[in-house]
Amino acid sequence: MLKDLIWVIMFVADLIFLRLPQFIKLSFLELTATEEKVRAYANQVAYQWGEKVVETTGSEVKVLGVKKIPDQPVLFVANHQGAFDIPLLLGYIKQPKSFIAKWELRYLPVINLWMKKIKCIFIKRSDFRQTLRAFKNAGQVFETGQSLVIFPEGTRSRSAKLNKFKRGSLKIALRENVPIVPVTINNSYQINNGEEGLLSATEVELIISDPIYVDELSKEEKDDLTVQVREVIAENLKK
Repeated sequence: MLKDLIWVIMFVADLIFLRLPQFIKLSFLELTATEEKVRAYANQVAYQWGEKVVETTGSEVKVLGVKKIPDQPVLFVANHQGAFDIPLLLGYIKQPKSFIAKWELRYLPVINLWMKKIKCIFIKRSDFRQTLRAFKNAGQVFETGQSLVIFPEGTRSRSAKLNKFKRGSLKIALRENVPIVPVTINNSYQINNGEEGLLSATEVELIISDPIYVDELSKEEKDDLTVQVREVIAENLKK
């Protein structure tokens, strides 16, 4: 319990003493700088925040395959083990990126401001039409130079298990003609899976696989894309 309390205090202090001043600077940049510079600064702060959040748990992170990421906007497709997956991907894969996020995060103080600045897409899981409209707007994210991260399982597994991928979850890549980069997250669920739900330091691994260029796929391969990407992620998953 003491470790959890210390982590919460550090997290809140980080928001108050570092992120709020940075947001003030961001607001100033919006009045004086180009949109590209504003977004670059927002991404820089997002990297710092993600890394800091994970570091305060005492966990160690190993990233494999960074050089495989194309020098262009991509669709990162990852398994979803725990609550720390977003800060892990933000802090340790330092490409400009946005996320498909649940609607409730729009109301999370301070953090929601940054999510909007890096072009995150918020969806209401209970509202199919709103979700469909949001996914159709994904092209605007890629046009700004941001990549997009999705978790096709739809929810956290809270384990090493890989759940089924939602049908049609990769249509964004096909519609927008962007490469898919599979990412396997190993052991992140252990960070907040200790006794009585306490945070615990652990070793986390992010494995980046070879990109899949959708414009090079046959019709049959496109029809089977969800299964193919899931298999790539599963191959690197530690049971």
